[in-house]
Amino acid sequence: MKRPSPEKPAQSAPLADDIAAFRNYLQAERGMAANTVLAYGRDLDRFAQWAATGALKDYLHPGIRELSQYVSHLRDEGLAPASTARHLVALKMFYRFLRLEERAELGAVELLSSPTLWERIPQVLSPESVEKLLAAPQPGDRFYLRDQALLETLYATGSRASEVVDLKLADLHLDSGFCKCTGKGSKQRIVPLGRPALKALRAYLSELRPELVRVAPDSPWVFVSRGGRVLTREMLWTIVKKYARRAALSTKVSPHTLRHSFATHLLAGGADLRSVQELLGHANIRTTQHYTHVDRDRLRAIHHRFHPRG
Repeated sequence: MKRPSPEKPAQSAPLADDIAAFRNYLQAERGMAANTVLAYGRDLDRFAQWAATGALKDYLHPGIRELSQYVSHLRDEGLAPASTARHLVALKMFYRFLRLEERAELGAVELLSSPTLWERIPQVLSPESVEKLLAAPQPGDRFYLRDQALLETLYATGSRASEVVDLKLADLHLDSGFCKCTGKGSKQRIVPLGRPALKALRAYLSELRPELVRVAPDSPWVFVSRGGRVLTREMLWTIVKKYARRAALSTKVSPHTLRHSFATHLLAGGADLRSVQELLGHANIRTTQHYTHVDRDRLRAIHHRFHPRG
């Protein structure tokens, strides 16, 4: 009689959610083929199952010893060197995605030997393109007021996608013109809301949201779908991409693009790096400094205008 195969260890919910978000990112933002996305997903599912055995204490902060043990685990399973290398490529891309989402640092993952990987340069919209995106929701759209407030809030605050979908009514202080964001490590920060965002939020909260939460009036979330359910990050990506297409912008525009644009436009307008660091919720100013390189055209124009031999 054939013995039943042992049950696979369950993946931890946060890791499984991040892998699902990563798959969405590869397909929606990187434009990868479905088979490629499936292959990377399978490789990461294997990593998650290994982590669920207790071999990895904290997947957001892996140690080089733990990751070396994972490589040994792949070899013990009889994977060919080429397959092991592909698993490591998937792992490195996953951690690059987490870094893009500002949920993890590369750390020990970069110490693993594997093929050279792409390095994503943050995409930034011009102020004119941002205006087109923010004007894309139209009164005829089903959730016009919500989507308008959502886009305005993303750009006004420079918040991460997860921070915006996690916003609660108690976090909004519209009379004072600011909101409270909870970032990485449960760190909270106060972010001002501009006049357009305040106007859009007030309209949404008074006219549309009461209808959406009619069956769940105690729903604490600011941005909800019908029935008062909280928006997911995937839903937020879908909304942003819908209006990016309508505004005839790049298919790579995502919620994080608005965060990049927020930071770059502040620096281009003369804001100091420390203030932008605080608004973005960066623990290290070196992370904020990544945005300084994307404004080279402005620096080149200044050099040409003011340098004697420019």
